Amino acid sequence: MLPIMNSIAGSVPALSSVAGGLPSLPSPAGQTAAPAPFSDLLTDAVGQVNQLEDQATTAVTGLMSGNGVDVHRAMIATQKASMAFELTLAVRNKAVQAYQSVIGMQF
Repeated sequence: MLPIMNSIAGSVPALSSVAGGLPSLPSPAGQTAAPAPFSDLLTDAVGQVNQLEDQATTAVTGLMSGNGVDVHRAMIATQKASMAFELTLAVRNKAVQAYQSVIGMQF
């Protein structure tokens, strides 16, 4: 099952670039690499979303001021920022939902 997970993780470069990379999976020989803490992954993802939003703002400002930015480049930049924000929002909602379900458990 591990080779399947490695091939899936390797076939999703767009998600890993937005999410700041996937934690490494254990190798078949039993050696494991230390995965990055979840908080670091979230911090990196939010930073990358902020960078995409800054790029979109710069592209739209350049388009409106006539600084040589093409319409399609501005639209692509805004769509990238929008999709990254929606992904981040979905991850946040799932984390809040998981937190609420843990809090609701009775021990």
